[in-house]
Amino acid sequence: MKIYNTLTRKKEELVPIRPGHISMYVCGPTVYNYFHIGNARPLVVFDTMRKYLEYRGYDVKYVQNFTDVDDKIINRAKEEGITAPEVSEKYIEEYFKDTKALNVRKADVHPKVSEHIPEIIEFVQTLIDKGFAYEADGDVYFSTRKFPEYGKLSRQNIDDLESGARIAIGEVKKDPLDFALWKARKEESEIAWESPWGMGRPGWHIECSAMAKKHLGPTIDIHAGGQDLQFPHHENEIAQSECCNGVPFAHYWMHNAYITMDRVKMSKSKGNFFTVRDIRKKYTGEEIRFFLLSGHYRSPIDFSEELMMQSRAGLERMRNCKENLLYLKDNGDEGPMTDDEKKALDGFDEYRQKFINAMDDDLNTADGVSAVFELITAINTAVAGGASKAFADASVKTLMEFCDVLGLLQTVEDNSVDPEIQKLVDERQEARKAKNFARADEIRDQLKAQGITLKDTPQGVQIIKD
Repeated sequence: MKIYNTLTRKKEELVPIRPGHISMYVCGPTVYNYFHIGNARPLVVFDTMRKYLEYRGYDVKYVQNFTDVDDKIINRAKEEGITAPEVSEKYIEEYFKDTKALNVRKADVHPKVSEHIPEIIEFVQTLIDKGFAYEADGDVYFSTRKFPEYGKLSRQNIDDLESGARIAIGEVKKDPLDFALWKARKEESEIAWESPWGMGRPGWHIECSAMAKKHLGPTIDIHAGGQDLQFPHHENEIAQSECCNGVPFAHYWMHNAYITMDRVKMSKSKGNFFTVRDIRKKYTGEEIRFFLLSGHYRSPIDFSEELMMQSRAGLERMRNCKENLLYLKDNGDEGPMTDDEKKALDGFDEYRQKFINAMDDDLNTADGVSAVFELITAINTAVAGGASKAFADASVKTLMEFCDVLGLLQTVEDNSVDPEIQKLVDERQEARKAKNFARADEIRDQLKAQGITLKDTPQGVQIIKD
């Protein structure tokens, strides 16, 4: 597999630190609100990356943090009249509701900042002891200029950064480029912890460095997140981690592009965003996931009703194929596969290879989805006149082999039939046998009005819920 490494600006072969194992850290949300569709993209993209790596035989340890200590959380707590921990716990719970709908699997570890204060304090103290950080009036700052490679991820020139840097009111850092590792408490109501520098709380950037080190070690295989995190967040993570640990922080950096609206980056500050919770009122989580995987992760994708409807249609095509195969699996011919079915099954290897080639090429989910649709066309052609149970079973397993990686068709459909519906279906069958086609058509139209489509097949009547 080759992935585009932001650090080197080129595609590189994925070579793990430990053969057969991948350590992966993905920056998670600051939990003070529901997350929007732009926040959802890295969650879905890198969840798919994890699933694909596992499909290819890797043992993946996947860590995704929660920032539960932050100014935004403190401000939200004041607005809602509750404590900062209550705010973060509330929105972590809501986060899992939305990610479950998106078929995003929980990480192996979801570390919280509030639960890693000792590790963060130790990390900061090490930087001070090594001469890379300093304390000033209860704050601790990282000395950016002492890391000569600063800017190597985002390709920022330190002289250009200097010209735009400033020292905010209340800051006592020595250099405008220095950034906070620890912040002294400003008022008694602020959430804070005891430290060698007085009561305070961690700066944003130090959190991920400390948690990644604890759960994955000083050097990890893949660090991932949204494009907006390249600078300053990930740049600062590299500086403080490599100065503290004396080794490279991450071998591969992956960043997904923005989601836009009318070609403008979606963000909470601009107000041009939709939360996943709001979008789910009109579209399912799987339809949202399909939309997020329909383009290459490094290309911007414009959120629109048109694309969401296309996603709905594409997912419906997948679902119809799966449901038809499950029906044939229960109602198809009992005998062994025919020679034509065996030949068709052997042909599925072509689509499997196309899928693997696409995903091996920097997680090209767009082409991966195309390979799935090519497989569906071949399956539909093969079962057009009916099929054996054995062929239907093998076909649905192949379809789900791909869809499990993409996190699609995971929702369990309720295929039970209401007794009153079944009674009408049986009556229609009797009417057809008696050549009372007028009554049979009347029942069909009656069921259609209720969202039930009847499909007559050689194996019997298939009941499809619209």
